[in-house]
Amino acid sequence: MASTARGTRASHSRLFAFLNPFMRLMLRLPFRRMHDRLLLLSFTGRTSGKRFTVPLSYVEETDGSLLIPGGGSWKRNLVPGRPIDIRLRGRTRLATPDVIRDPAEVERLLPRLYSGNPQARRFVGVPLGPDGRPDADQLAQALGDGFAIVRLRLVSEHGR
Repeated sequence: MASTARGTRASHSRLFAFLNPFMRLMLRLPFRRMHDRLLLLSFTGRTSGKRFTVPLSYVEETDGSLLIPGGGSWKRNLVPGRPIDIRLRGRTRLATPDVIRDPAEVERLLPRLYSGNPQARRFVGVPLGPDGRPDADQLAQALGDGFAIVRLRLVSEHGR
């Protein structure tokens, strides 16, 4: 029996349902401070066919890719290699997603995600130990609950 990706506890917060419409609007405006850690990701629902846009936090890697904590169910609509629209720093871009669920790779990337965006610790809920590595039991629990890290590789810039 396949497990259903439920997401992290924070991903089910009613606060997000209240804040997301406001954040979508704000990220379309030229407020640079907000653009430093947040982007808009747009995708088509795999079963509904509806268009969705969600505000998400990100961390930029040295290779230019973006890491996003994937605690919600939105990531189930991403197909590796199939480009999606993102709004990054006020510009619409194409990016290809990779949903990372491999425990060793998530363990390697999670400290980088936390160092680039300290607020992510609150939402992911997996603490780092004294050695700087994620707590193995809590990481396994989060992965079992559907947590993943989404890597976006920028493809191009296009206007709308």
